[in-house]
Amino acid sequence: MTYFLTRRAALIGGACAALLTLTSAPSQAAAKIQRLISPGGIEAWFVQDATVPLIAMEYSFAGGSSQDPKDKPGVANLVGDLLDEGSGDLDSKTYHERLERRAIELSFQSNRDQFRGSLRMLKDNKDEAYDLLRMALTSPHFEPKDVERIRAQVIANLRRESTNPSSLAGRKFLELAFGDHPYARTATGTLESVPTIQISDLKDYTRRIIAKDTLRVAVVGDVDPDTLGKLLDKTFGALPAKAELTPVPDVEAAKPPQRAFVTLDVPQTVITFGGPGIARHDPDFMAAYVVNHILGGGGLSSRLYREVREKRGLAYSVFESLLWMEHSAIFIGNTGTRADRAGDTIDAIEKEVRRIAEQGPTQKELDEAKSYLKGSQMLALDTSSKLAQALLQYQQDKLPIDYIEKRNAIVDAVTLDDAKRVAKKLWGNGLLTAIVGRAPQAAAQPVSAPPKAN
Repeated sequence: MTYFLTRRAALIGGACAALLTLTSAPSQAAAKIQRLISPGGIEAWFVQDATVPLIAMEYSFAGGSSQDPKDKPGVANLVGDLLDEGSGDLDSKTYHERLERRAIELSFQSNRDQFRGSLRMLKDNKDEAYDLLRMALTSPHFEPKDVERIRAQVIANLRRESTNPSSLAGRKFLELAFGDHPYARTATGTLESVPTIQISDLKDYTRRIIAKDTLRVAVVGDVDPDTLGKLLDKTFGALPAKAELTPVPDVEAAKPPQRAFVTLDVPQTVITFGGPGIARHDPDFMAAYVVNHILGGGGLSSRLYREVREKRGLAYSVFESLLWMEHSAIFIGNTGTRADRAGDTIDAIEKEVRRIAEQGPTQKELDEAKSYLKGSQMLALDTSSKLAQALLQYQQDKLPIDYIEKRNAIVDAVTLDDAKRVAKKLWGNGLLTAIVGRAPQAAAQPVSAPPKAN
């Protein structure tokens, strides 16, 4: 989601699309996941797959944008945009020429809780690819001219977002949900904060966050364990042993119902809605995941799509998802409609949310959702890159290494009583709603006191 994740521009678009066409067989690869420990003690979840001569690696460090200084949101995002702008003995131009010459994909991104990276290459280019990553992580330049160039790009994007109703609705929703908690801050920063970020802030963030003790690694591709172990040590071995993280308190999103309105003279009103969610480690998580698919996560088959789009023609699309973080969890949805139909759209969404909270899903809906979620799992892991991303996410979620094998049984175990109970738990209190557009259909309710950290 755009509210919780920022990416370097298109992940080198064309090259990424070309390499992603090289796929492995995830249904076979999933059964071969192994825990690899390098000679130097770097752990990775690893799938050796020689189907195509490609290696995909995903990795992360704890931290993310929640580690930005309170008065300087945007530091993590700017670091991610600058790590590959020259490092070691290479300036920015030469560094990127090396990447392009070997068709190496390297990118960095930050979400609320992690600073993540991706590396993809053809097998024959692995030594150079891992060496370029090592340089980016251990000796980034942060040259003033590169910092100012990237800063200007970030500011230009922020200016565009300042008149984008979807961006404004997302920001307002986070403020509504999280008050003064770090999760309420904009990961990309603000027009006020980004100009104040100094090179010393970038260096300090890198020093504190990029360390071995919070490193998680997933690798899928055509490389043997011994070679991979040596590459991991060469790449990550010289990093500091311990990160210096600022403690982030647990927080529960503000209790619904609440509504906020942002006036913007645009043809379409954007509505972002949500509320407190279910933590990933909660025993009710899978029941929530299944019933959420029924309400708004199932695309064209979801209740919200049927009620808002098909029956009433109020919006082109409407969706709703569960989002879980290290210190909180929410559900969040979004739609857009004509200004004069915003009130009807909100009413339709709230009515359907109340209905599923009070009555739960039907047995037929539950069976169909479970069938879809089981069948779609392997289709969602149809490339080396997607499988590596999933394995990294499972590590971050503290799931067992054989989770892929167990997942369908966990889905199957969800009963109708579970689904009804969790539906009431999720949606029984109504919605937090942020509306951006022309004159409101109803006066915005005042925001209550910010949620207290637990």
